[in-house]
Amino acid sequence: MGRERLGSRIGFIFLSAGCAIGCGNVWKFPWMTGKNGGGAFVLVYILCLLFLGLPALVVEFSIGRAAQASPVKMYQKLEKPGQKWHIHGILALIGNFCLMAFYTVVTGWILYYFVSFLTGKTDQLDFVTMITNPTLNVGYLGVVVVLAFILLSFNIQSGLERVTKYMMTALLILMLVLAIRSATLNGAAEGLRFYLLPDFHKINFSVIVAAMNQAFFTLSIGIGSMAIFGSYIGKERSLLGESVNVIILDTFVAIMSGLIIFPACTSLGLEVDRGPALLFNTMGAVFNTMTGGRIWGTVFFLFMTFAAFSTVIAVCENILACVRELTGWDRKKGSIFCAAVVFVSALTTALGYSVIQFHPFAEDSAWLDLWDFIVSNNLLPLGALIMTLFCVSDRFGWGWEKFKAEANSGKGLKVADWMKPIFKYFVPVVVIALYIIGLVEFKWK
Repeated sequence: MGRERLGSRIGFIFLSAGCAIGCGNVWKFPWMTGKNGGGAFVLVYILCLLFLGLPALVVEFSIGRAAQASPVKMYQKLEKPGQKWHIHGILALIGNFCLMAFYTVVTGWILYYFVSFLTGKTDQLDFVTMITNPTLNVGYLGVVVVLAFILLSFNIQSGLERVTKYMMTALLILMLVLAIRSATLNGAAEGLRFYLLPDFHKINFSVIVAAMNQAFFTLSIGIGSMAIFGSYIGKERSLLGESVNVIILDTFVAIMSGLIIFPACTSLGLEVDRGPALLFNTMGAVFNTMTGGRIWGTVFFLFMTFAAFSTVIAVCENILACVRELTGWDRKKGSIFCAAVVFVSALTTALGYSVIQFHPFAEDSAWLDLWDFIVSNNLLPLGALIMTLFCVSDRFGWGWEKFKAEANSGKGLKVADWMKPIFKYFVPVVVIALYIIGLVEFKWK
């Protein structure tokens, strides 16, 4: 099976950014910001992107491009005989399935709100009513999964790359328009102050751990979701520069999401710390009380659908690539199998608030919280740690010089030797420390 290739550099950047940009930016980032002190969380989050997310992203792209394989095979092509790094490849595949077990459902919720605003049926919109309706949840989950794998059944350039280019362009334009509109609302200044001015007294270990987990979540780092796109590109451009471009686009969308949501919330005196319901209940109420709210709501949730679906198809491409390399199946056969597994696993989240209720942690927790905990609090930070150690360990891993040569191949920003302590010591030590702190402080009950 020949290795597929992306048709252009912009296709790679948009595709990689499309994987990073999604519910992590437009659904999770705002409510994490609201629950963790506003501007203080935003500041720590940006620092985590720069000093943890950027090195980890360069590492993941480099492994993928050097191996020219999916996560389940990439370590075997780079590790020394007898080493066991490839075990993480299987964990990465499992992590992608776990991510889609709740991400596809959230995407279905966003799609439902878009359809409701488009058709003018917004009077009865309510987050709790939506998530406790099993027929609605399973139906929209099915639409998301089927659409994603129909697209992926075609070759990478005519399918995933082309569609993502259009979606990402539309997404960025829509965000800018909506942010300007939100800033003009009465009372928007209070929301902007909460969001943009950090209160340093609110920064503690819980906020720092949350910011790190959010940085890895929004970039989809640690489970091979980015490595697969590294395997689809040539060596014309260096990977540090491409990683910077992806993070700039990802951060732009996250910051814009806050600029849309928080001024709108304070404009109508709505709560900013509603958790996962923030995007849905708050924005639904905002648009229902605005002049022309149906139009603005339709555009807003159209943008949300673009963002979420771009990640769904990108992560599902990673799953499909892994399964195809393990089985030798073509795209169509692999797509049918992967769609079935993703759909069945996601039924836990889709039905988790109605038919198969489950409270893994607090009484108000559900399957979504369990899947998110497995992915965000464990597989992503630990996966980023494993990949980084693999690249910087000369004796037990791939080695610094080989990693640096791969990352620096092509035009653009280069990984310099002075950066080695950041990759070798700073990133691993900080990730381990914050991971342990996060487990200790996690609300298990």
